[in-house]
This record gives sequence, structure tokens and C-alpha cells, in this order.
Amino acid sequence: MADIVMTLDEVGSLSRRVLLANGASSQQAEAVAKVVEAAEADECRSHGIYRLPGYVAALRSGRANGAARPSVTTMTPSLMRVDGDRGFAPLASEAGRPALIAAARANGMAAMAIGNSHHFSALWVDMEPLVEAGLVCWTFVVGQCSVTPWGGAQRLMGTNPIGFGWPRADGRHYIFDFATSAVARGEVELRMQAGETLPEGWAIGKDGAPTTDPGLALDGALLPFGGYKGSALSMMVELIAGPMIGEMTSRKVADLGITDGGPPPGGQLYMAFDPRALSPSSDWKAAAEDFFADARRQAGLRLPSDRRHEARSRTRTGGVTVPASLIDRIEALCAKPAGFST
Repeated sequence: MADIVMTLDEVGSLSRRVLLANGASSQQAEAVAKVVEAAEADECRSHGIYRLPGYVAALRSGRANGAARPSVTTMTPSLMRVDGDRGFAPLASEAGRPALIAAARANGMAAMAIGNSHHFSALWVDMEPLVEAGLVCWTFVVGQCSVTPWGGAQRLMGTNPIGFGWPRADGRHYIFDFATSAVARGEVELRMQAGETLPEGWAIGKDGAPTTDPGLALDGALLPFGGYKGSALSMMVELIAGPMIGEMTSRKVADLGITDGGPPPGGQLYMAFDPRALSPSSDWKAAAEDFFADARRQAGLRLPSDRRHEARSRTRTGGVTVPASLIDRIEALCAKPAGFST
């Protein structure tokens, strides 16, 4: 089937419609639709419309609470925790964000842990509102258990993304968000659907042998990026977005035997700093822009976020291209299955 072109408004509308039809509250549906639309706007296909069937699967199985009402608890003046009420992480993030921003401005720095929720979205979407508020931030989340540690041959860790954001005056904020695995699991799934092979060094099969076959990789394990260095970073994320905030490691989540294909439960940790508190007498923004300017003087160099900002300028006017087969699948999910009630 051919691809079709959708406007971003159509992406958001379809996202809300399928989520509402499958038991999500208007608040949950709106929060998830925003991140799906943002991912498509930035041409990050692995976190866009492609994720909607997974959200629906978690709702239909009853594992995710479509009517969740996240609650925010202040632990100390600079620490807070959001209980996601078994809902999806986007609404939990929205619920805690105002308190995190206020605490970072009042105290110079603040941290927010999110638990009892299901994460399936891109971290840059979570960070951008913090960066737009003038804060420097990091965020970490435990992903689906699919990565072997360096030197191992069995799954132990999630893809465990790390995100960082730095505000810039022109709005083209410096934000990166990457898995600590050689590639995000969603990218492997997309390549399998497209009938493409994987580059060498991304994955191993169940037998521990290197593979370029996406199917064997999904049955086996992904490799950490950068060898032992990426492996150490992935373990760090497991610890600080798992046990440190009272949440499970990805291996413990895997032991639950979840088979619906939806987002796994997992913890997320945000840290936000107000640079004005750390360097009140210096022009930190100007110093940073000098640094970026030095980088730009190197021919061919591209800063993190450049590709996404360029994509936005295209998709806002030209829309996004989506496989028609995927849209047909999602449209079919808008019809409630027999025996399912919201």
C-alpha cells in the first residue's frame, strides 16, 4: 500500500480518537497525542503514530489505567515525586512539571521522580518545556529489557535513554535524547517491518552470535553503544531511575511476563538546574553561544537538535508521510472490540 500525507493536526486528531475509543480519559488522550504529534513533527517515526497500537494494547489489556489521575507529592523543597496512578507517563510529566520548574527556580536545582506509570515516549518532548522555562535539565528512564551488558550475552538492561537540554535565546534549544543501546528498539522494529537489515554491531541473536537480522535481534538482545562505556551508562540509568526512586529494574519488569506489546512500567528521573543560581555574575548564555559558534565554524558539523528543528519547518507546512497500512490498522483500533468497555 502507498504512503499517505497527513497534517500534524490530523496526526493529533487520530491519536486522540483512537485513545478515547479505547478507554483513555480526555486528559490521558490529550497528553499522549501531544507527544505523538511532536514526534511526527520532528520526523522521529519510532515514537510517533507507530506507537499508538502499543498504547491501545496496554489499555485493552487493563494493565494501563486510562482514567489515571497523577498525584504530586513534595518530599523536600527541591525533591518531588509523581505517582502516575498506572497511567501513561506524558500526563504524569505534565502533572509534576509546574512544581519542578518552581522548585528549580526557588532552590537553584530540583529533581522529580515519576513512578507507577508506563513510558513509551521520547525524552526530548518531556524536556523541551523545562528548557523553554530557562532551565538546564537531564532526564533518565528505564526502558524495555532488551540490552545485554558489554561482555554478556543475555538481556539485563533496558534501552535506558538519557536526555539533556540547554536553553538558547533563538529557541533552537540544544537538546539530545539517545538510548544507551546501540539503537532504540523501535528502530529495529521499523527496520523489520520494512524488510531491512541492521548494521553490524547493533545486536546479537539468542545464541549470542552477532546478527543483522531484525527478527533475530528482537529475539536476542541489543548491544550497548560504545562498548563498556555505554554499558556502564545503561547500568547507571537502571540504578537511578529504578531502585533509587523505588521502581523496578527492567529485568524485574521483564519477569512480570507482559505480552500485550504496550509500554512497560518504569521509573523516570528529572533533574533541573537554574544557571542563574550557579553563576549569578556571569553571562552564561553568551558564553554558551560562543561555544556553539566555535563548533559551527567546523565545516559540516551538525549540533544535536538541528535535524529536528529542520524537520519541524518542513512538517508544519508539508505534513508527514505515514504508511497507509499503519493508518488502516489504527483506524480499525478505533472500533471497540467485543466485550470491551470503557
